[in-house]
Amino acid sequence: MHQSAPDPRARVLHLAQPVDGGVARVVLDLARAQLAAGLRVTVACPGGELGAGLRELGADVRDWRAARSPGPGLPGEVRRLARLIGEVRPELVHAHSAKAGLASRLAVRGRVPTVFQPHAWSFEAVGGPTAALALRWERRGARWADRVVCVSEAERATGLRAGVRAPYTVVPNGIDTARFSPAPAGGGDGTGAGGPLVVCVGRLCRQKGQDVLLRAWDDVLAAHPAARLVLVGDGPEREALRRRSRPSVTFTGAVADAVPWYRAADLVVLPSRWEGMALAPLEAMGCGRPVVVTDVDGARESLPAALAARCLVPPDDPGALAGAITRLLADPPLCAALGGQGRRHVLATHDVRHTAERIAGLYRELLGAAQEVRGRDGAAPAVSVPSERRESIHS
Repeated sequence: MHQSAPDPRARVLHLAQPVDGGVARVVLDLARAQLAAGLRVTVACPGGELGAGLRELGADVRDWRAARSPGPGLPGEVRRLARLIGEVRPELVHAHSAKAGLASRLAVRGRVPTVFQPHAWSFEAVGGPTAALALRWERRGARWADRVVCVSEAERATGLRAGVRAPYTVVPNGIDTARFSPAPAGGGDGTGAGGPLVVCVGRLCRQKGQDVLLRAWDDVLAAHPAARLVLVGDGPEREALRRRSRPSVTFTGAVADAVPWYRAADLVVLPSRWEGMALAPLEAMGCGRPVVVTDVDGARESLPAALAARCLVPPDDPGALAGAITRLLADPPLCAALGGQGRRHVLATHDVRHTAERIAGLYRELLGAAQEVRGRDGAAPAVSVPSERRESIHS
């Protein structure tokens, strides 16, 4: 059922860092839907492919200089963000991922309705004292989020188990099912062209687990000597991964469009160590391809029952990963059937239009509550620029 947009006079400010990968795609999809609905949309980010894509959509893009991870530059990033928010004067702030969530909540401190969307929890991405510090911040920062949006029930449960007490809403990730669709009839899908093709799409980093896939690959080759593996994406682990790869492994680097690779694949694999709900398996299923994914947050919820029973493996387990890949490559009819089931599942439950409608409903709820407060108490206070005193996640 169609839902009306929030009041088009309201200005929404999205804050994003990082500016690539799944976070960028989520922000782009939301901005596209919100602009089409007539909202005034501003996005603050450090440029990159996200900034370029937003400008193509006609969004108001503001440059916010910020590093990907917290560091000594954080106080300056918070001050710059507070000044930017004072200029834009949004009715609602929507911060995406840990870094933007950290800086925005320090800058706003609850004076503007704030949505924080972690896109996987920061304390899962690090270890030791850094993880303890990140967890301490997430617990403290929850007071300055009017809503924490998780992309899976599992991600919400992880936050609650960790003691992050906040008002939560779960809105599963969605994809553009017209763009991520099977190859046109007669277009070919790459099956049988030089041996079975396994594709992994994702940033080359520890989170995505390509190192585990490379450790599993020898066992896959033992059963399927002609198999080929393509790693689509770029990232900090690229050279380390190349050094341990076999001749049957190809690195494409960053690509503007992963759809041709999804369509060419016999099997798409994402061996992540942690996620909220990964987009790559949804995109692959949208293209009608079967997937093998690790059983991390969001994976089980993103798959239809038939794929969950056959295609989930434990994280950091190259033996189990190799076994699942080997069994599926040995059964092309099963792969085709699972790909069709995945496509139908994505159409029913992970269409990005459903995601945008649920976010619009959340905005209406928060903006309505803020309007009631203003009606009782007068105009809400403007966001002030923090003083020169150092702010940190220790505070």
